[in-house]
Amino acid sequence: MPLNLAPNIPDGDGFYDELLQAHQGLSKEQSEAFNARLILILCNHIGDREVIRQALRAAAG
Repeated sequence: MPLNLAPNIPDGDGFYDELLQAHQGLSKEQSEAFNARLILILCNHIGDREVIRQALRAAAG
């Protein structure tokens, strides 16, 4: 399955607001740890190593 880079989240602005709210009150270190946990949780949900590799390459630019 190829990585989907097209917009795929209904109400993307609402999602972005929720993401920002999840970081409110966190220190820089806490925010980075939150992001790391979120990434690992979502990668586990995806479960497809090739899709995750594609995402890593896409994120690296």
